[in-house]
Amino acid sequence: MKMSKIWFKDYTLEEINSIFHKYMTGYLSIQATEVHDDMLIARMPISDKVKQPFGILHGGASVVLAESVGSIASNLIIDPKHLVGVGMEVNANHLKSVSEGTLYAYCSPLHIGKKSHVWDIKIKNEKDVLICISRLTVAIIEKPS
Repeated sequence: MKMSKIWFKDYTLEEINSIFHKYMTGYLSIQATEVHDDMLIARMPISDKVKQPFGILHGGASVVLAESVGSIASNLIIDPKHLVGVGMEVNANHLKSVSEGTLYAYCSPLHIGKKSHVWDIKIKNEKDVLICISRLTVAIIEKPS
């Protein structure tokens, strides 16, 4: 089932990447690559920053990618003057290990409510191989003053 456009306004990739550029997402070089009517896609290079000592992708890095793209997606849906989306629960199933290349997170909504959003995030490599499946629940709260 295809949903209609879900974003609060028409965001450009530059606007979205100005958010990704900051904080942990900037450190891990996470960037939005595409924004569709009901999906946000971001990428993260597999560098030493996101690997275990054994040379493979750290599962926590997949979770950071999933939670980051889902949290930002939630905040692109709501009125930023009055509301903020904050992570409530995240889970991840790590399906395949990788040690090089680029990961792509495909983030689409499962539920968009007034008080919560639930996101489905599929993380794949550049060969379209599924690496991780994640689900993120975001609480929508009044913006602190």
